[in-house]
Amino acid sequence: MNRRSRRRTQDHPHASHERWLISYADFITLLFAFFVVMYAASRGKQTRVMALQQAIRTAFAELGMFSPASPQVNVLPAAPAEVDTTPQILAPLAELKRKLGQELAAEIANKAVSLQLTRQGLVVRLEEAGFFDSGSDALRPGVAPVLAKIAAAVAPLPNALRFEGHTDNIPIHNARFASNWQLSTARAVELVRMFIHLYRINPNRLSAAGYAQYHPIASNATAAGRQLNRRVDLVVVAAGAEELPSPPAMPAAPAPRPRAKPGPGVPAKPGT
Repeated sequence: MNRRSRRRTQDHPHASHERWLISYADFITLLFAFFVVMYAASRGKQTRVMALQQAIRTAFAELGMFSPASPQVNVLPAAPAEVDTTPQILAPLAELKRKLGQELAAEIANKAVSLQLTRQGLVVRLEEAGFFDSGSDALRPGVAPVLAKIAAAVAPLPNALRFEGHTDNIPIHNARFASNWQLSTARAVELVRMFIHLYRINPNRLSAAGYAQYHPIASNATAAGRQLNRRVDLVVVAAGAEELPSPPAMPAAPAPRPRAKPGPGVPAKPGT
């Protein structure tokens, strides 16, 4: 019995209860590497992150954790850097604003015209007091030279041109217009007509819109604010900002149904 007990003791040595330390150390190492990579991704440049990624991959390969044949694991996927092209797109419109500022210096001083460069494009604001009578879409006499200067400046550019009519919130109802929607749209369409027929602007570049009182730039609570809201904006649309809507496709005409031939012994109806 003693020999058998000794033999069993020798065959089964005392088991180690500290094996968990190996797994724990591996886990802590991987966790440390993860946070190092996250920190480098937030603070370092892309080239430094890629160098760190390669170093970590090489170290893991030497430890036998990743075989050379295994797919590479990217710590931080390479993404193309986004380039803000807004200054390049708006550069021609900034030059147009400078040119129009010189050509229309008198009108700008009289507050009949104003210029504003936005991300949407260059807004040439035509105030109602300088171009239209109250409640009318007929242009005032003497404004043709001003519009000719604007047309000559925008003609060489490829940008789309959008006329946007605006009013105040005072309801209108006269013999010609039943609402501010009709008045604002009619003023925009009138300017489109002039740019096509008088100044030979390509109709493909032009569009008209009426917004009535629903896009104010000032408060309608005061007379001065309502006067600012009564305007037509010529938007020289920045390249890529907004394309002109495509016309809807016309549905195909249905094919005529073949008429049934009368059977034998059946008289044909008149007109067939």
